[in-house]
Amino acid sequence: MFDLDLSAAHPFTGYGWDDGFAESFTPYAGQGFVPGRIVRVDRGRVDVVVPDGEGIRTMLADTALVATSDPMRVPCTGDWAVIDPENGLTGDHLDGVVRALLPRRTAFLRSASSKRSEGQILAANVDHAVIAVSLADALDLGRIERFVSLAWESGAQPLVVLTKADLAGEPDGLAYLVADAESAAPGVQVLAVSSATGEGLDVLSAVLAGGTSVLLGQSGAGKSTLANALLGEEVQLVQAIRDRDGKGRHTTTTRDLRALPGGGVLIDTPGLRGVGMWDAGTGLARTFSDVESLAEECRFHDCAHEAEPGCAVQEAAESGELPVRRLESYRKLLRENQRIVAKTDARLRAEIRRDWKQKQALGRHMMERKRGSQR
Repeated sequence: MFDLDLSAAHPFTGYGWDDGFAESFTPYAGQGFVPGRIVRVDRGRVDVVVPDGEGIRTMLADTALVATSDPMRVPCTGDWAVIDPENGLTGDHLDGVVRALLPRRTAFLRSASSKRSEGQILAANVDHAVIAVSLADALDLGRIERFVSLAWESGAQPLVVLTKADLAGEPDGLAYLVADAESAAPGVQVLAVSSATGEGLDVLSAVLAGGTSVLLGQSGAGKSTLANALLGEEVQLVQAIRDRDGKGRHTTTTRDLRALPGGGVLIDTPGLRGVGMWDAGTGLARTFSDVESLAEECRFHDCAHEAEPGCAVQEAAESGELPVRRLESYRKLLRENQRIVAKTDARLRAEIRRDWKQKQALGRHMMERKRGSQR
């Protein structure tokens, strides 16, 4: 039923299948299993695309066999999976089950929106993290720095897209906003686009072609409209901005992966009200490479850049070489990241202690049983 001799021209390769994933699938080959990419997750079930002869099919598969309490290891949109098509490809019932997940190359993580020190995975095996920022509102450079830090940490290439460029006014004003965003994301491409006029969409489509991209941003950032423009069809419901306060509504409620007409795939995500840092030390260092470079010239190697003598970072801020806003953003995100790392370490230590106590209790129980049998 399935053709696993996948050439480069096979439609399945358009979803990101390559020699590397094929090698990861090798231990499962010859057992009646097929590879599949998760395109949607919904309450213990996932939609996956799988190769079927010379084409592809979408299957509904159960995830009970890979269920876990670890939020970092749950099946996620973008994951590659080992599918057992036990029920074939017909009927309204489940078409198969997920036997395993293949190792992830990249994973976009954030701190879960709860008091627990847990991370949440938003998308897996992503090449480009597209950060949508609306120009209908004042540019929030701190939010850009937050998203870019998490994107670098994920292993994906960040890309900042300033949406609703038609609302930015004169060309000089738009150029200024682009330059401002570039200053908050060194080494990251910044594109201004308008889904209404089509401005910049051809460049963005060319950048995303051939890879896997995830679209991220706040509610009202124009993500669903942008997704529709990139996909060439109205696949996402678009709602108008609320008249009263100008805030956006959640128009996307699930993370869906869809094929782009120019090649590659796009994962659209719900609007994110909160994006907490999650062990993003490397990403922060890359986003704030200018601050990190200055820090190498500080008198003390463990300088906190607060009030220490010989602090090159403070001197740069006082002279205007380093914007004070950027230094304050760096401090804020660094403190937040350090807190979540400390909480995570504490949770892991607590889990280790709990497991150790359980093993001790089990050992005592076994010893008591052994002594009882010897009497």
